[in-house]
Amino acid sequence: MNGKYITIAPASPFSEEAIHLMEELSKTLKDITGSGGRNSFDPNDVCKERAMFVIARNESGRAIGCGAFRPMDETTAEVKRMYAKEKGVGAGNQILSYLESQAREMGYQVLRLETRKVNETAVSFYLRNGYQIISNYGQYETRTESVCFEKKLSI
Repeated sequence: MNGKYITIAPASPFSEEAIHLMEELSKTLKDITGSGGRNSFDPNDVCKERAMFVIARNESGRAIGCGAFRPMDETTAEVKRMYAKEKGVGAGNQILSYLESQAREMGYQVLRLETRKVNETAVSFYLRNGYQIISNYGQYETRTESVCFEKKLSI
C-alpha cells in the first residue's frame, strides 16, 4: 500500500475536516493513553504567524491525516496534533516531512514535541524519523507519563 498519492496542504484547524480528524485523534489517544490530548492544543496557536496546520489527502481527495506546529521561540517550534488515519500508506511520514520542511523555510532550527510513553507506536515513529529524546520541557516538565523529543533541522 506504500506509494499511494498523497497531497499535503495548509488548512484551517477550524474546518470541518480538521475538527473531524482531531476528534478521531483524540479518541485514539484516549484509547491508548487515557487522555485525548485536547487540553494541550489550542487551534488558535497554529493560526498565528510562523505556525501551520496541514491536512493530508489521498488521491481521491479524502482527508487522511493532519499535523501542525506552533512557535515556542524564534528558533524552536512545537509539533502538535500529528495524526495519520490510514496506517501503512506513509501519510504520517509525509506529514512530518512536510512540517519539517515548512518549519525550516520559516527559519526554525529545532522542532520539539511530546507524546506519552505508553504510546509506543508514536515513540518509535519519532525515533525512526530522527527525533531524539530530551528532558521534558514546559508544561510536561513534571509529567512522568510524558516523553519529549527534539530534532535539529538541517539548513
